[in-house]
Amino acid sequence: MSILKQLLLLCVLVGLSYGGYEYYRTQYAGAPEEQSGPEGARPVTVELTHAEIRTLRRTVEAVGTTRAVRSIDIVPEVDGRLVELTISPGTQVSEGDVLARLEDTIERADLSEAEAVLTEQRQAVQRARQLRETNAVSLATLEEAIARLAEAEADVDRARRRLEDRRITAPFGGVVGLTNYDSGARVEEGEILTRLDDLSEVEVEFSLPETVFAQVNRGQQVIARSAAFPDREFIGTIDVVDSRIDPVSRAFRTRAVVPNPDSTLPAGMFLSLTLVLSQDDRVTVPEEAIIFQAAETYVFVARDNVAQRRVVRTGQRQDGRIAILSGLDEGEAVVVRGLQRVRDGSPLNILQTDDAATASAEAEPEQPT
Repeated sequence: MSILKQLLLLCVLVGLSYGGYEYYRTQYAGAPEEQSGPEGARPVTVELTHAEIRTLRRTVEAVGTTRAVRSIDIVPEVDGRLVELTISPGTQVSEGDVLARLEDTIERADLSEAEAVLTEQRQAVQRARQLRETNAVSLATLEEAIARLAEAEADVDRARRRLEDRRITAPFGGVVGLTNYDSGARVEEGEILTRLDDLSEVEVEFSLPETVFAQVNRGQQVIARSAAFPDREFIGTIDVVDSRIDPVSRAFRTRAVVPNPDSTLPAGMFLSLTLVLSQDDRVTVPEEAIIFQAAETYVFVARDNVAQRRVVRTGQRQDGRIAILSGLDEGEAVVVRGLQRVRDGSPLNILQTDDAATASAEAEPEQPT
């Protein structure tokens, strides 16, 4: 092939290549350079939203099990037969309420006898003192009468305590559990009649990774959720942070207290916990509005239906939104759809937006002072 033919073929290939490039640029890559400015350019169809302030939280997740703030076994301290049982499972009782009573006929008789002896001894001491004033009895006789009076008083205290042991009361207010006994049954000392749980608050103990140890402090907010109550959140606070980190699990124990005034949460329930490490109010936009290019991060702001390229500095991401630390103000309209063909200064055809973004997009640009 001659050199002339080769040159002609090369010119044809170059022309075809240039024509293909121009076709692609005009059809897919936007308007030509000479029409990229505001005048004469075709509007780009976009959707807008407005930058809004939202509270962003830094959180850590954990799981734990509830435990009553106070919980004891109700047991009799003596043997006997139940003559009264007022335990109704799941009911709230107050401090001092009688839960059960054992047969106490003998104990009442013993107390009456001890009180009678006490009365007799008091009279004996009184007579001995009167006789001592006239030296009718010796000092030793008076001292012996006083000692017997002290013994009688001790006997009354013991009899009264034995009688009180036949009555089982609630040491604090709470919710009583199930019982396996009925009135008339014989119980022995130490047998568990029921459990008493103070559920005005519940404790939840859980473990956290050592990476957040310096960020967890007493009083921080904890949000608890249960599968049994899917539409409800229980708000508590950190009460105790362990001073040691487990060398095997590399975690530390933490205990939270969750108010439970209506006793909704029982002891032993599994909870999912969200610990709020920090929270800030930040200007945010949807993540799809952010464009990352080389070392720059920017958005397109719509003012007077014209796109303005705005470099921003981003921060925390949460729930599909990203915090804007600088470069954007609250209420400004930003492009979230149709970004592929938007350039700085492109006229915009707003397809869909919210009211606040529309007002910002159609506002007249501020005049320099």
